[in-house]
Amino acid sequence: MILVVSYPGEEHTDAVCDRLTAAGEPVYRIDLSDFPARCPVAFDWPGQAPPSLRLLGGTPIDLATVDAVWWRRVRGFDIDAAVGPADRRQFAHSETEQAVLGMLDSIDAPWINPRGADEAAHRKPLQWTQAVAVGLTLPPTCVTTSPDAARAFCDAHRGDGVVFKPFLASIEDWRETRLVQAEDLQRLELVRLAPVIFQRCIQGVDLRVTVIGDAIFAAEIDARDSDYPTDMRMVIGQAKIRAVELPASLADRLRALMRRLGLVYGAIDLKQDARGDYYFLEVNPAGQWLFAESRAGLAITQAHADALRQMAIGQRQRRRGGALPSPPIRSHQEHAPS
Repeated sequence: MILVVSYPGEEHTDAVCDRLTAAGEPVYRIDLSDFPARCPVAFDWPGQAPPSLRLLGGTPIDLATVDAVWWRRVRGFDIDAAVGPADRRQFAHSETEQAVLGMLDSIDAPWINPRGADEAAHRKPLQWTQAVAVGLTLPPTCVTTSPDAARAFCDAHRGDGVVFKPFLASIEDWRETRLVQAEDLQRLELVRLAPVIFQRCIQGVDLRVTVIGDAIFAAEIDARDSDYPTDMRMVIGQAKIRAVELPASLADRLRALMRRLGLVYGAIDLKQDARGDYYFLEVNPAGQWLFAESRAGLAITQAHADALRQMAIGQRQRRRGGALPSPPIRSHQEHAPS
């Protein structure tokens, strides 16, 4: 059985789960926002015996029997307002987090992605440091709360232009990547209130590279003629999207980055300039792929389902005391329609 940690209506989760179900693989989905009130739990450690990690909501299940875990996209724990004031709710949240995440971390099964690695890899400074370590090139980048440092960086790259962006973007607090304009230079004193990412602007095409294990699915996204070429996410419907093959040396560096970050899955964003040089922007451990799949003909959903199923089959075989080699996940060249 495969445990899927996500939330209802997340379309990538639904697509992969449909493939798994069609292949006859049992799937059990949980939403962290159901804890603690809507999904009762009972975790037992009976002395020397293995633990029982039971979820009692809906169809009861012992998570000790899980064969693979997919940590997809999660919502926060939902603490009942009846708990009382903010300090009491924070205590209830902390206790729920300790219990539920500790329970998940106790599952003896392979993960996509391991939860700790996933959490750490969401932090861009770590990504950038590891990217440089494996030989990838970043646009000149400055993260600062110093108005003087921000001003110096913008002055140094005035000819190419500078963009600024947030560390994280959510549905509730969305901010696109923006070019630094004259009016922004007048507000640089505000960076002292919170860190800001500044990067030299790279003119060219975007690439969304989806990595699952060793398999790489690369899509070129050309938004140069769109209404907002600074951030292709804002004009994805106007962009031209096609499957491309990366240079082998670049693909190897991306795989090396994933290994250093401890990730099985990641959606990597690159830029390629007019000279053909590639620049690493970021890797999203929970990034989207359906837009690239549908527009570029990349069979990413099936590859994701195959990876989870191979993990589950291998885990079941290990528990029976045997050994089963996992077949490789095929790349987009092998999946592409004729």
